[in-house]
Amino acid sequence: MRTILITGASGNLGGLLARHLAGGDHHLRLMLHRTPVSTDLRAASNVRVVPADLARPETLAPAVEGVDTVVHFAGVLFAPRPEKFLPVTNTRWFSNLLDACIEARVGRVILIAFPHVEGPTTPAQPAAGRLDGHPVSVHARTRGEEERLLFHRTQGTQTTPVSLRLGMVYGRGILMVDTARWLARHRLLGVWKEPTWIHLISTPDYLAATAAAAVNDGVQGIYHAGDECPVTLQDFLDQACDVWGVPRPWRMPLWMIRAAAGCCEIFAAAFRTRAPLTRDFIKIGRVSYCGDTRRFRQELLPRLTYATLRAGHETLR
Repeated sequence: MRTILITGASGNLGGLLARHLAGGDHHLRLMLHRTPVSTDLRAASNVRVVPADLARPETLAPAVEGVDTVVHFAGVLFAPRPEKFLPVTNTRWFSNLLDACIEARVGRVILIAFPHVEGPTTPAQPAAGRLDGHPVSVHARTRGEEERLLFHRTQGTQTTPVSLRLGMVYGRGILMVDTARWLARHRLLGVWKEPTWIHLISTPDYLAATAAAAVNDGVQGIYHAGDECPVTLQDFLDQACDVWGVPRPWRMPLWMIRAAAGCCEIFAAAFRTRAPLTRDFIKIGRVSYCGDTRRFRQELLPRLTYATLRAGHETLR
């Protein structure tokens, strides 16, 4: 029986994983900073909520003491001007957590990453697990820095490094997918015309894969988690809208989308609200990405519940 700590358990993907593991066979710790964990999740018999602040290293030692596996999601996402804060909230905060984990001899640290860290990739030339990529977006650059920290700092320690590079998670309850559905219903969803490859993974397969990474024996290194058939972003949105019974997204000029992102950031900065769209999101969104999933399928999830987007349509309804 393992003790698993989830950082960012109040967020979208972290919260879904926490619910998936709650009530199971393993002890579950949920790191809490500002956003509270739901009452029903707190009430699960195997769940313990631990307060900690990644910006304050002195708070982390009690949270990781006695932990077998840490799954790291925590960070800041929907805020304006990410180039100003991501080097801190991604890299420095993760460095603090990693120091605490190594000191406490945590057995495994899993960083939730994405294939973008290798720069543009395609089904013909997928991401292969390299650490020397040069991505254009600050989100991908700082996540790549986190990966390099993880694998460099754990050398010669009792902590095993794992980077789980997720494709785009889709299904009900995924914040960005639910937002796209709302926008499409109101005829506000748009996408650029240039085809952009994306590698998908359904919510059930994401949960099964991440749980396997946390508890299976022998897990180590970089895994690309995705289904068997990459599609373009444009095709994904078209199929999703067909499932939802709403109009397909507008094909829009790139300058118009960038202008909308800039307006979102200006509004969010002026009124101190969240920024659902930023210029860096456009940068990372326009990068085609696909990962070599062979090792993932061999060691983590040999059988997918939804091997293709078409098979996973039911998860969108």
